[in-house]
Order: sequence, then structure tokens, then C-alpha cells
Amino acid sequence: MPSAQEQRSTASFLLGVLAPQGLSARVDAFRAASGASRESAAHVTVKARSGLSADLAWLESARATVAQAPAFEVRVGGAGIFPRRAVYLRVDSPGLVEVHVALLHALRPARRFGYEGPHMTPHLTLAQARRHLDLNGTFAQAQAAFADLAVQPFAFTVTALHLFMKPGPGGIYTPVSPLPLAT
Repeated sequence: MPSAQEQRSTASFLLGVLAPQGLSARVDAFRAASGASRESAAHVTVKARSGLSADLAWLESARATVAQAPAFEVRVGGAGIFPRRAVYLRVDSPGLVEVHVALLHALRPARRFGYEGPHMTPHLTLAQARRHLDLNGTFAQAQAAFADLAVQPFAFTVTALHLFMKPGPGGIYTPVSPLPLAT
């Protein structure tokens, strides 16, 4: 059996907001019914994996940055699509974007994804493009399944981010540790 260090060396990490239980259950049910694979626990990514090395040297800086940020509201709306990439639920949260930008400044990743920065599109991924998945059909299913959120978004207050870890290729991102926001 590989050691914790060996397991971590192939792991990837992200920082995100866990969806509340009721919303998470709806997302899981949708994924199961639509044939979408479960890539992670239902969450909204705040800092993607770029610059989040397996040695976790960045973690204390991330904790300190998050600890200075106030709690913020997230509003989850109806379905959207990134063509040829993913089906998602729309997220409106200026506070989330502010924490994202603060993390980019604090962590200064040598390379970052093009979608990172103040122009990011916060979202909760429902399904990623895979060979077996009809993304446009999945989008239509998502529009129907989450039509209520397009009319009345689901709002909640975030008091902590979570460190997510994916153990390696083929694994799923799971929350491993909370990072509390300022109280």
C-alpha cells in the first residue's frame, strides 16, 4: 500500500465551496439520471489546481488569505453550457470572485488557467464532456431539472472554503479539510 506521501505526489488539489446538502442531493440525482459521471462532490471552484502543488507548500498562505475574507453569499441559478466542455449551474457571487482574486495574488501560481482571474465564471459543474455523453442533450435535461433555479436562485452564505483532493487519474475530488473565512 502506498504511503500518504506517495499518494499525495500524484494527487491534485483545488479550493471550493461545498454545495449545501439539499442542493448537493439534487446534483447527485441529476448526474445519476443523466448518465454524467461523478467527477467530484457538488461544489463551486474558488481556486483551480494551477499552482496547488502536491507538496502543499501553498496551503498555509491559502489558509491565511481565506481567514481574512468575510463570509459571502452564493446564488445558484439555472443551467448553462460551456460548448464542448461542460454543463453547469450558474453562480452569482461577487464575494467568491473577490476571494478567488485574493488567492491568485497570495499564491502567485507560475502558470494559471485562462479562465482564472477577475473575469472567472463561477459555476457548479453538473457534467463534463465525455465520449458517451450528449452534452447538448444533457444541457436540455439540466434546463428542465433545474428550471426552478432559473426563476428563483438558491442562495446560501459561505463561512468556509474546503480543500478538495483528487488522489490521482480516475479519482474524484473530495473535500478533505475546511478553511474557515473570517468570523
